[in-house]
Amino acid sequence: MPDTRNSWFDKSMTLRECEMICLKNCSCMAYANLDITGGRSGCLLWFEELIDMKELHENGPEIYIRMASSELEVSTVQQAGIKGKKGKKREIVAVTLALLIGLLLLGMSVTLYLQKKKRKNSQLNKDGNVMNLEQGYTDKGQKEDLKLPLFDLAIIAHSTSNFSINNKLGEGGFEPVYKGMLEGGEEIAVKRLSKSSRQGLDEFKNEVICIAKLQHRNLVKLLGCCIQGEENMLIYEYMPNKSLDYFIFDQTQSTLLDWPKRFHIINGISRGLLYLYQDPRLRIIHRDLKASNILLDFDMNPKISDFGMARSFRGNKTEANTNKVVGTYGYMSPEYAVDGLFSIKSDVFSFGVLVLEIVSGKKNRGFYHPDHHLNLLGHAWRLYKEGRSLELIDEALWDSYYPTEVVRSIHVGLLCVQQSPEDRPSMSSVVLMLGGEGILPQAKQPGFFTERNVLEAVGSSRKKAAGSVNEMTITLFSAR
Repeated sequence: MPDTRNSWFDKSMTLRECEMICLKNCSCMAYANLDITGGRSGCLLWFEELIDMKELHENGPEIYIRMASSELEVSTVQQAGIKGKKGKKREIVAVTLALLIGLLLLGMSVTLYLQKKKRKNSQLNKDGNVMNLEQGYTDKGQKEDLKLPLFDLAIIAHSTSNFSINNKLGEGGFEPVYKGMLEGGEEIAVKRLSKSSRQGLDEFKNEVICIAKLQHRNLVKLLGCCIQGEENMLIYEYMPNKSLDYFIFDQTQSTLLDWPKRFHIINGISRGLLYLYQDPRLRIIHRDLKASNILLDFDMNPKISDFGMARSFRGNKTEANTNKVVGTYGYMSPEYAVDGLFSIKSDVFSFGVLVLEIVSGKKNRGFYHPDHHLNLLGHAWRLYKEGRSLELIDEALWDSYYPTEVVRSIHVGLLCVQQSPEDRPSMSSVVLMLGGEGILPQAKQPGFFTERNVLEAVGSSRKKAAGSVNEMTITLFSAR
């Protein structure tokens, strides 16, 4: 049987449905029953070149291979697993004519089939089934199958040294990530879903659906997935320089990111977000934009990652409400954290926080200043009103920054974190403002600007170890 690297399967299809799906796709080279034990259920399709990796036994499964019409004139129709016999010339002609008539009838039946039955929605289940992944455009003519390459579990296990602790890159809420290397030398990052987490499975499905067709230089590239037994894994391109937080929040590593590199990263993130929003048919809201979800490639180009929390909007819809607020404190917009209302402007708020963190080298959450109890947004706002925005800059940038670019970046960041979503700029405006030289509108007070009441014990310990990110703070909000 051919190698399944470029294959697709669905356990719910009949063999007849499998044949029709294959015939209507010019890239489909062969199909077979998924149930190799002798049953008649399930569909396994091969695309592009067929690579033989296993010997076909006499009593093995049947595989149906696409043939050129010219070959049918000189040979019988070939089915792997069944020993072909040469027939007489008239028998070949008869078979050829029968196939031509059958194809005409099949074309008519496929048309009726498509009119009566809607395509199945994207779904991955816990048993490891990969069903038809479909972008849910409202325009039926725009629906396309999402063909995501499947990797064999043995290949992934070998590439990661059987998921060795030495290959572990990190771990998110539900998925450890491992570095791997394929036989051809390509480095990959493998996100392995925790077997015990149902919530992680939902995020796994969501990430596949949201990112499978996204292609942009500032978005991490999904190479494929591995779904076998209880294993559910996503395979990404490998990012050698880890994540942004590894650099900007570390006193030593921050010196490796001078101002030109940081400004390049800010612009790259803004272009990646703009790409997510600019398609009028399907907009992706990330909902967890933060420094640790910005990966850096070999040339320090930023790539937005981790779409497990993302949601999509179709058509003209631009906002939604949720009963379950997910994300990271310090990056969530006020309307999302308080009321569960998220939109494109929620991501704009998170981007603004990220800009101020990149400029200052400080985290918004846990920020400490001896003169007040404001968070990073409040501190930046105070400096902005007093005309002292340059004081926000990271000390590691003092020898490399350009004052106009720094001040402009801080100004844009403050515009993005304004309290009201209506006051925040769109990402298209953000991209233009960062790259332009025009006059920017005055920024209004940022969200979550209220000064914090810090416990006395915590306050005294902070004086001894200023800026420690491991200490707890309690924030109390009072009405105005």
